[in-house]
Amino acid sequence: MGAELNLGRFDWANWSKVNSESKSGITAGEWIKRFEADYWNRRQRTQQSETTWRTDYRGILSKLPSHEPLSTEQLLKVINDIQPDSRQRKRAVMVCGALARFAGIDHDYSALGGSYSPKRVNPRFLPTDEAIASTRAAITNEGWRWVFGAIACYGLRPHEAFSLELSDFPVVEVGAATKTGDRIVYPLYPEWAEAWELDKMKLPEFQKSHSNAALGTKMAGEFRDRSIPFRAYDLRHCYARRCFEFSLPPDMAAGLMGHSVAVHLETYRAWIDRATYRRAYDALINRADKPKPPTG
Repeated sequence: MGAELNLGRFDWANWSKVNSESKSGITAGEWIKRFEADYWNRRQRTQQSETTWRTDYRGILSKLPSHEPLSTEQLLKVINDIQPDSRQRKRAVMVCGALARFAGIDHDYSALGGSYSPKRVNPRFLPTDEAIASTRAAITNEGWRWVFGAIACYGLRPHEAFSLELSDFPVVEVGAATKTGDRIVYPLYPEWAEAWELDKMKLPEFQKSHSNAALGTKMAGEFRDRSIPFRAYDLRHCYARRCFEFSLPPDMAAGLMGHSVAVHLETYRAWIDRATYRRAYDALINRADKPKPPTG
């Protein structure tokens, strides 16, 4: 045990009764119950952790035949039935690997994770700010028009529009029930915030009892139903582009958007096209207070 600890290879599965029980015919359903109990023994139950369990774990684990003994073959089938090189495949490898270790099943599934990474997503054609404004104006439903405007103006995750505090408008506060908890967000176009009357919150009636994931799904459906030629998350990406165009430091932009500096640099800047860089460069060199080169 000491040697494993020193080498960073310690695993409780090798030192507990769990390892022997895994070969005694315990069903997948029973292992899942034990795994979930252990999961909550090590984490505080919050809305976010509940969402993580529901979206990252339960959906994958529910694919196992609950009344049959847990086996490597079952776990491999769950993984291999999911499209390779996808986010869902990578998630399945993570979840199945964690359950296997917990149940004392000695198998490494990591090679099946594939090459998915947010950085590998093909660059999107992001709408212009003019297209965003005209698209918002064409939405006839007041609730969905307000939600669209809030996401576009503040670069929100789609579900975050449903948990805004507006007491310091046009600055807003994103609520604690969201993915990253409370944060302050400034509109880079305060003119939008004022002209679109975003201080007069108008939400679709359906939202009261829906989870963050369900709100995001509903927003995606609204975009499809209204034939909007881009996705809700593109509005957030456009805010990231705007941060760069406005010369916000990456740490400040990341803070406004509620993600890490690494995510901002590795994911969002990868989608900024050459024209955006050119506009930012032109704005910089044409500043009246730009440092002057030495003469001589």
